[in-house]
Amino acid sequence: MKTLAATCCAAALACTMAGCHGTNDMATAPPPDTHDADVKAISDTEAQWSQTWQARDLDKIVAVYADDAVLMTPGEPPAQGKDKIRKVGGEMLKDPSLVLSFKPSRVDVSGPLGYTQGAYTMRLTDPRTHKLMEEHGSYVTTWRKQSDGSWKAVADIATPSGPEMPVAPAKKM
Repeated sequence: MKTLAATCCAAALACTMAGCHGTNDMATAPPPDTHDADVKAISDTEAQWSQTWQARDLDKIVAVYADDAVLMTPGEPPAQGKDKIRKVGGEMLKDPSLVLSFKPSRVDVSGPLGYTQGAYTMRLTDPRTHKLMEEHGSYVTTWRKQSDGSWKAVADIATPSGPEMPVAPAKKM
């Protein structure tokens, strides 16, 4: 009887030790390195986003933002959430002269967060003078990885490099 009890205790101890050992291996295994793939995913998403602005597709523009995102544009209060971002984007797109393009000069990722920074150019009609204006500036967008592996913008801020400049009228030939 003592032999059976000792054997059972030894078996239980061995199982416990094996279970603990396996758990430690899992805890110390490094997560897969997805940095380069994540940088590419954000770069591709942002390139498509710039094209979406040029196509003037408000639904696709807003779809890039997370539900809790914030958009900060010069001279305006922050637009918090997709509904307010949609309103800002819709107002911008009412201007038939609006052309917005942007391109990142830097993209980086750390875990579930990433960011882009770059330059933008925007042509628009000045609401006061009704003249065509051009603005150049820089931007930073913070991205958060979603549970499906996609990336969504969570904070988007633009800063003009200087005042809007009038666009010279096209020369007649």
